[in-house]
Amino acid sequence: MPLRSIEQTFRKKYGDRVEVVSSQFYTESGDPHLIRFEKMMGRQVKMYNTIPALGHFATAADAFFGARLSTLGAMRLSAPYAHGHGIAHMAELKPDVVVSTHWASNYYAQKQKKNKPFTIMYCPDAQLNNLFEYPCDLLLMSMPYGYEKALRKKQYSIQNCKMVPFWIRNEAFEVDTDKAALRKKLGIPENNFTILLAEGGYGIGKMAKITEQLVSLHLPLTVMPICGTNQKLFEHFKTLKCAPEVAFRPYAFADHIFDLEAASDIFCGKSGNMIAELTFFGCPSIVTHCANHIEENIADHYINTVGCAVKETNVKKIIQMILSCAEDRTKLEPFRKAALDYHDHFGSDKGADVIWEAICQRFPELAQH
Repeated sequence: MPLRSIEQTFRKKYGDRVEVVSSQFYTESGDPHLIRFEKMMGRQVKMYNTIPALGHFATAADAFFGARLSTLGAMRLSAPYAHGHGIAHMAELKPDVVVSTHWASNYYAQKQKKNKPFTIMYCPDAQLNNLFEYPCDLLLMSMPYGYEKALRKKQYSIQNCKMVPFWIRNEAFEVDTDKAALRKKLGIPENNFTILLAEGGYGIGKMAKITEQLVSLHLPLTVMPICGTNQKLFEHFKTLKCAPEVAFRPYAFADHIFDLEAASDIFCGKSGNMIAELTFFGCPSIVTHCANHIEENIADHYINTVGCAVKETNVKKIIQMILSCAEDRTKLEPFRKAALDYHDHFGSDKGADVIWEAICQRFPELAQH
């Protein structure tokens, strides 16, 4: 999502000066080895959400072994069948500049022996993990503490590491944030206390238990769980018997996710960069679990730096927190205000300018036109 945001903004601002190519790197060539590697990475993310201990072990191992050894393990040892194919496909594309939001495509660019491109990598996480520390020409970050921590490392300075606002999707700026109008548009009660629940894209975690308890309560609540790819959970939710006072709106995928986020009083779910979108719309968050240390850092950012979230892993206590806020909505105001106060830290416009400036420094002839 951040890559789509910067691609749209950069194309709009500088597309008349350079050719901007959006690459679906792992699938566009039809190479079965690259497709297989992408699917493997997706399975790993799902596994870490299912068994968080494995996710924490993986990020701890990355920290222990360091950037180069961790990258060697991720890119060569775990999937040797894809390594050469990724490097070859990057060579086929012949880019002058590679802008990426994932360490894998940066790795392929850095491995080019001929015509090595200028590499710009954006880390969407709160802090760098070691795979993002693999060399690049320019590193961009959005979270203040993570940026300051990166500058303490030998390979980074204010010349090759820049802080930019978080690259939220550009469509977020077009959403009408009037809750009454949004709820009317969504067909949900205007005055109900409204809870949005999500567990990444997989519907894994505590969402099922929390939802089952909420819909059984005889209270004016609107409960909106998003199941993503978890079709089994979505079908289960459609069979739940709800209290008559509850408006229950389960979703598989939600194309209108921004409307749901902006219409909600509170978010409840897994840590991750979805919290950025909720924060953008001034919606407080309850973080129910973290799949790995990366997500622990993201949660810490919104809890302690921004001040718009809390962390609670006990289902019973989560329900109590939600009901306490539903009974007295003023309890959410400090969190809502903190989220809205952070609003200027979103958008890809400045990031596009920083990238253009770096490209012009690398290719001075562009600045002359």
